[in-house]
Amino acid sequence: MSNSTKYVFVTGGVTSSLGKGIISASLAKLLQARGYSVTIQKLDPYINVDPGTLNPYEHGECFVTDDGAETDLDLGHYERFLNVPTSQGNNVTTGRIYQSVIEKERKGEFLGKTVQVIPHITDEIKERIQILGKEGKYDIVITEIGGTVGDIESLPYVEAVRQLLWEFENDCIVIHLTLVPYLAAAGELKTKPTQHSVKQLLELGVQPDILCCRTEHELDLTLRKKIAKFCNVSMNAVIESRDAETIYDVPLLMQAEELDKVVLEKLGLSSKSTPDLSNWKNFIDRLKNPKAEVNIGLVGKYVELKDAYKSISEAFIHAGAANHARVNVKWIHSEKLTKVNIEDELGGLDGILVAPGFGSRGISGKIEAVRFARENKVPFFGICLGMQCAVIEYARHVLGYEDAHTTEIAEDCKYPVISMMEEQKNISNMGGTMRLGAYKCQLKPGSKVSNAYNTDKISERHRHRYEFNNDYLKDFEAAGMIPTGKNPETGLVEVVEIPEHPWFVGAQFHPEYKSTVANPHPLFVAFVQAAIENKKKK
Repeated sequence: MSNSTKYVFVTGGVTSSLGKGIISASLAKLLQARGYSVTIQKLDPYINVDPGTLNPYEHGECFVTDDGAETDLDLGHYERFLNVPTSQGNNVTTGRIYQSVIEKERKGEFLGKTVQVIPHITDEIKERIQILGKEGKYDIVITEIGGTVGDIESLPYVEAVRQLLWEFENDCIVIHLTLVPYLAAAGELKTKPTQHSVKQLLELGVQPDILCCRTEHELDLTLRKKIAKFCNVSMNAVIESRDAETIYDVPLLMQAEELDKVVLEKLGLSSKSTPDLSNWKNFIDRLKNPKAEVNIGLVGKYVELKDAYKSISEAFIHAGAANHARVNVKWIHSEKLTKVNIEDELGGLDGILVAPGFGSRGISGKIEAVRFARENKVPFFGICLGMQCAVIEYARHVLGYEDAHTTEIAEDCKYPVISMMEEQKNISNMGGTMRLGAYKCQLKPGSKVSNAYNTDKISERHRHRYEFNNDYLKDFEAAGMIPTGKNPETGLVEVVEIPEHPWFVGAQFHPEYKSTVANPHPLFVAFVQAAIENKKKK
């Protein structure tokens, strides 16, 4: 059976966190640089319908797409590498698969048949895998299978892949990412875990075409021959994936291993032209050879798990490179911030970012951090809850509204300067019901944000239930906190600034989601620039 779109499946074995997302994104980058239209999707084996209700400690950040999908953080990597927006179709969970099949069963679509994992669940998976391919926009769809081969949760996905390999014969290949550990006591790399992992995959009826071997040391010719021989793959299909200095080095390392070339050969596609990665190399050059250095504090309540703020830390890397600067992020736990230790924790920083989040834990520390940045003229950037904390802090300490708060935490506060959005008040289902996805925003000419974007009309992604309470808008304006960004249709305040401050910006939206290597986000670029200027003044 021939198919105009080619499919590449990426599986993982031995252990989780080997970097399937980065390998998938790197391969996609190389194929894109060769002139192919590529997209990547992630199949997640958990039963949650989306990661929106998952605690960041469980699963890292929840990434949001333009069309309002709450997705896996790997989609952030896909966008950052490819500079192409993802959508609902790029992330599928087991929960969504089962939900769809059960809904069909309730409607009577199966005509009285017994609904089973095979064929009904696997058919649904196959359908979801092909959604992007059927759009006719992509030459190649890379599908990353979450989890590890052998996990009970992943079995239906591997079975669906096995079936597709038969149905689309020459149009599908499998890349298996595996581990070649170094045993210090023996002083050598061991191939047995890889052999076992491939054997497990073979037991499920899938023969990998390419092996991507994660390793800390060089895979010499002898080891490559051994892996090729015992795992039934060609020599050139044993790809070394060494630990890299940064994730952005991986496309170049994969190019050196000719991963893209091998993939195209196995898919029967021409290699077209040599990939042009000059812009990518320029970015890495700026990243590794900075001319300046700044220290920025990230104040949040999930700082123990850096993945909870993955898009923010990557946006700093992009903005740093754009400014020829190294951004050192100091991770500060908002729960531990008090009036007593604030100077010790934040003194000496060149900029302060107060991160997004939900709930009451650590909010007083965030408010203290805002106050410190405002009073000491330290460049400040507040995102989502960070912007709301800036509003609360200003209301309390400048407007004199001591009881000012958000109704998320204090429903009965005297001054609810942040309140629940009207359309959110009658919602009972928590999953996928926030204000999600891209919305327009009109910026005030001459403001810091409009200067950063170099335009007055923007679109940014959101993820929130609470908003600035416009009943207090005039009070804030009179006291010097100005709304410099509003939704043109609803009047929702999206951005606040203090013009008297060197750089003080709070944004209700999440600019970090849209920052890519090719297009560093203008607000992060401007914020890092302000931090550099602040450092010069010291």
